[in-house]
Amino acid sequence: MKKYKVLILIFSTLHFSANAQDKPAYSLFSGKAKKAQYAQMLKAMQEADVVLFGEYHDNPIVHWLQYESTIDLYAKRPNMVLGAEMFEADVQTVVDRYVFDSLPEKEFQKTGRPWPNHKTDYKPLLDFAREKRIPFIATNIPRKFASAVFRGGFEALDTLSALQKSWIAPLPPMYDSTLPCYAEIGKAVGMHGGPNLPKAQAIKDATMAHFILKNHQPGKIFIHYNGAYHSNNYQSIYWYLKQLNPSLKIVTISTAMQTQLKTLDAENKGLADFIIVTPENMTRTH
Repeated sequence: MKKYKVLILIFSTLHFSANAQDKPAYSLFSGKAKKAQYAQMLKAMQEADVVLFGEYHDNPIVHWLQYESTIDLYAKRPNMVLGAEMFEADVQTVVDRYVFDSLPEKEFQKTGRPWPNHKTDYKPLLDFAREKRIPFIATNIPRKFASAVFRGGFEALDTLSALQKSWIAPLPPMYDSTLPCYAEIGKAVGMHGGPNLPKAQAIKDATMAHFILKNHQPGKIFIHYNGAYHSNNYQSIYWYLKQLNPSLKIVTISTAMQTQLKTLDAENKGLADFIIVTPENMTRTH
């Protein structure tokens, strides 16, 4: 009887294992929709001059992969610079003080204008930079200046002081309204946003590209964390970087959410060199 019970337990376990489904947290694909491995992505990052790591701001799996890939890449190529959309250029001195001069966290929170999800999503990256003394660049335009472009076009920036202009891309910025990344914004909002809404997006992209190039050094890799829309389809930041330095070797990573993780949905094909796909019903950070 005892052996019979053991056999029942074994067969029950095997039956459960055969019918239970794995619950992967993510799948990784190449831009051509082929399954990719983490090691492949890491190797491509290692060989790049610049990595544009596009995220969904509330996606915890992608934030985890940003952190893990940065650590793993540092082990292979420690000469690196980090940078992020989440910090505006006018707080660069605050970021530097935090990374290099041990500015207390409480003071950083007061003066660095971190995003609401900083503690869970971006602080680990900043703290890694602090531990390894890696430069961390605040690449984004101050929000009030992007808002000024939305209200009055690029010309609204002409009256800024020399100091204020040092926090944005050189004026007037290059701008191609026919690029899908900007043309689609106009289509999406109709007449409500006017022609200046895509320009407000473009000045962000131009500024981030400007500070990436300004702080990139030969032999060093620059990893930039930004919303996926800012680098999808080899446009936006990518387009500005290539306009300014065509020889730059750039690897792009994007994020997508799908109902299934086995294949890449057609709409996500070609978004980037690598696409991280996570379940649509996953828990968000905020």
